[in-house]
Amino acid sequence: MEVITVNQLTKNFQVKVKEKGLAGSVRSIVKPNYKTVKAVDNISFKVEQGEMLAFIGPNGAGKSTTIKMLTGILYPDNGNMSVLDINPTEKRKMLSYKIGTVFGQKEQLWTHLTPYDNFKFFGAIYDLSNAETEKRIQELKEVFELEDFVNTPVRNLSLGQRIRCEIVASLIHKPEILFLDEPTIGLDPVVKENIRELIKKMNKEYRTTVFLTSHDVGDIEKLCKRIIIVNHGRIVLDDTMENLKYHYLNKKIIEVKLKEVCSLKEEIGITVLKSKGGNIKLEVDTTKRKISEVFQLFDADNMVDINISNVPLESIITEIYKNKD
Repeated sequence: MEVITVNQLTKNFQVKVKEKGLAGSVRSIVKPNYKTVKAVDNISFKVEQGEMLAFIGPNGAGKSTTIKMLTGILYPDNGNMSVLDINPTEKRKMLSYKIGTVFGQKEQLWTHLTPYDNFKFFGAIYDLSNAETEKRIQELKEVFELEDFVNTPVRNLSLGQRIRCEIVASLIHKPEILFLDEPTIGLDPVVKENIRELIKKMNKEYRTTVFLTSHDVGDIEKLCKRIIIVNHGRIVLDDTMENLKYHYLNKKIIEVKLKEVCSLKEEIGITVLKSKGGNIKLEVDTTKRKISEVFQLFDADNMVDINISNVPLESIITEIYKNKD
């Protein structure tokens, strides 16, 4: 079942153009010049119920503008969209009862209140009865492990604890879709991993559809099975994470530690990334050279250790950005 349908969606903005020189600056105040910027340029995609989708791209690619249109904050110039069979442009209030949003850089909780009091407040906003709100708080408190700080003022919580509470506040009214914008920004690695596990648990237990934007490749790789990459307002890739890795991970990183220094020249399919002392780091294109052929370049008795790894997903995504510019 499709919960989000986007068809040829377009959004333009008028941006003031600065002119050089004193005369230009005076004229720009009296009669400024504008240029049209396509923030979102004729994009189409669909999202299935329960799916966890990564919607990513460089800064200025059109990610936030797309989310704002899907949530009814901005109106599109052209195209149409449907979120849970609702047109966000026409029925934004109705839609707000069915979706949740978490922005890692923006707080929605009242910092002088406790998480518990915030949750009661959000329950009232969404017209839940006291009994419904209380039941929901107890349920989410257990899932997200809030017991130790649910009655502590938000201003006294750590960033990781606050993000957990932000997510819970967005789930009080049982939204069918959760929009997550940089949910782990600023968190340390351990807390990031905890938040990711909680998001996966939420998706599994409540079948909540997750629409994620993030610059953290760990979020993308560990949470989502599908990825949409946008650049300059256009979709440049829409594929499963599995296919992305299969088609782009045809390169391997090989690190070799040697007893004695060995000079190695670049050959077809082999790029020397680093060579210092007995440590050599190579990038091997497996479409041109077999891994076994690379090992034949070294004396087996001289090798102390070998490590083979994939090219980081972050490098793959960066390469896609460049190729689609």
